[in-house]
Amino acid sequence: MALITVIGASGRQGMAQVKQALAAGYDVRAISRQEDPFGGSKIDGVERAEVRPMDLYDPESFKGALEGSDYIFYTHPLQARADRAVLIGDLGKVAAELGVKRLVWNTSSWIPDKPGDPFTYGENTKGINALWRSGCPGTVFGSVLFMDNLLTNWARPFIVNEGRYVYPHNPKLEANWISLDDVAKFMLASLERPDMEGAWLNIGGPERLVGKQVTQYLSDALDKQIEYDPCTPEDFGRYLVEAAGDTMPPEMREEFAKGIQAFYEYNNEAPTRPFEVDMDHVYERFPELDGELETLGDWTKRQDWGESNFRPAFG
Repeated sequence: MALITVIGASGRQGMAQVKQALAAGYDVRAISRQEDPFGGSKIDGVERAEVRPMDLYDPESFKGALEGSDYIFYTHPLQARADRAVLIGDLGKVAAELGVKRLVWNTSSWIPDKPGDPFTYGENTKGINALWRSGCPGTVFGSVLFMDNLLTNWARPFIVNEGRYVYPHNPKLEANWISLDDVAKFMLASLERPDMEGAWLNIGGPERLVGKQVTQYLSDALDKQIEYDPCTPEDFGRYLVEAAGDTMPPEMREEFAKGIQAFYEYNNEAPTRPFEVDMDHVYERFPELDGELETLGDWTKRQDWGESNFRPAFG
């Protein structure tokens, strides 16, 4: 079977990609500097995954890690020190030299698709252009907002311990939350699609929800009343920094918090509406996934909200 190499396999998004690729019958190589990147997680067949190290900031380390790959899955790290265009461009150049059939990039955020101020999202456009120019066949997905965020140590404790859904979305903000498993399914579905080579697409989940609807799903799943308690973007930036703990260097903390604050201030008011996805268009491109994507209600009910399903802040 073809080999999919997953960069950042120890993170939440990478783990979902590994799980779905194994379930689909692919051979999997996990790129991680951790010897045991899966940390006892319950992924069927994970013992079959090969693990290799790679330094994302050292292109000289790429060939040894990526050689023999048919496909590469890449998710840009939230705390990356270099910009998106540099990292995906360097990766694409090496993948082209190795003859990789397709590099699939999950931007983890909206790709500007209409006129207006793109804010930091414009870096995705620069990155896409760098990938196209690298010479490697590529596909890019802009996944806008993850259900799995609710399990992190900056969201879950409020929900489970205090009965509060704390997020910086204004009450009228609509969003197409998508599960990381479904993001991985899009990435897999694109591999045998010639029309997706040299193409990008924003993707989301099947429902467009406001905060109170998210809260109702959480209340039903946990069988207790959860209140929607939107925080300010400034507070949210602080929560993420606190959740990162020692994994975030002290010199990054203030700048990162201010970046998160500005990001959500933009998202709450932007006429471009980055968290909304035209799912009719998505289903036109991927009709096989129409009716197959998980709703937030179904996702919340299948989670273990105890400590055993804990997720780190980032990754």
